[in-house]
Parts: sequence; structure tokens; C-alpha cells
Amino acid sequence: MSASPLGSEPRAGGQGGDGRSGAGAAGGELPKGIAAAIAEVSERATLLVREEIELAKAEVAEKAGKLVKGAVVGIVAGVFFLTALFFVLIGCAWLLYYYLPIGNEFSYFWGFFAMALILIVLGAIAGLIAARAVKRGAPPMPEMAIAEAQIGRASCRERV
Repeated sequence: MSASPLGSEPRAGGQGGDGRSGAGAAGGELPKGIAAAIAEVSERATLLVREEIELAKAEVAEKAGKLVKGAVVGIVAGVFFLTALFFVLIGCAWLLYYYLPIGNEFSYFWGFFAMALILIVLGAIAGLIAARAVKRGAPPMPEMAIAEAQIGRASCRERV
């Protein structure tokens, strides 16, 4: 009688050639081929999970960087608008002084208003850039890692 890959061939009484049941190798142990395959699958699954975690970390770091850049540009835009507000207030003060009966020789306020207008334009540009950067970075979800995990899960379901 030839030996099968899973142990001895069962005889008529349900026992193998060595007197044990035909359920498998000695003591319920898996044959070496199956154990090696299970170990390989386990190692590959662990490697896949580690790679997915690294991909997720990289994506979150990239999106967090975009959010930080957007926040910094937003803060700069706020500083420009606050500075513009000061120039507008100073300009209004000079304008008020100009129209008061104290004296009409000063025309410095137009310079303040022009500077305030320049700062408002710069603040608007910076604000638009900040809004665009925040839109691209929020929320910091690892979309590529999630997509890869879903593809992996689907392929595992197909195999089963």
C-alpha cells in the first residue's frame, strides 16, 4: 500500500496502517505542507497589514502637512487684514483731521488708504490660497490605504 500525503490510507475499519484514525497525522498535527502554507499566508498577511499601516501614516502626514501650510497662510492673511484695518483707521483719522476746521493742508490720508487697499488685496489672495490648501488637506483620511485594503479584502473574498 502506498502512503498518501496526509498520512496512511484508511483501512476498512476507519483506521490507518499504524492503528490510528485516518483523520490526519499523529496527534491531530497538520502535515508539514499545510503548516508551511498557513505560516506563509500568515506572514504575508502580517506584511500586508504593516504596509497598509505605513501607507496610511504617509497619507495622513502628507494631508496634515497641507493643513498646516493652509493654516499658516490663513494666519498670514489674517495679519494682512488686521494691518489693513489699522491703516484704514489711521486713514480715517487723517481724513477726519482734514475735514475739521483745524487745517486743510494735509493730504496724507490717501497714502494710508492706498496701503490699506494693497494689504486687503494681499490678504484676499492669501486667504484664497489658504482655503484651497485646507480643502485639499481636509479631512486627513488615508484614502489610498483604505482603497488598497478594500481591494485586498475583495481579492481575499474571491479566493474563498
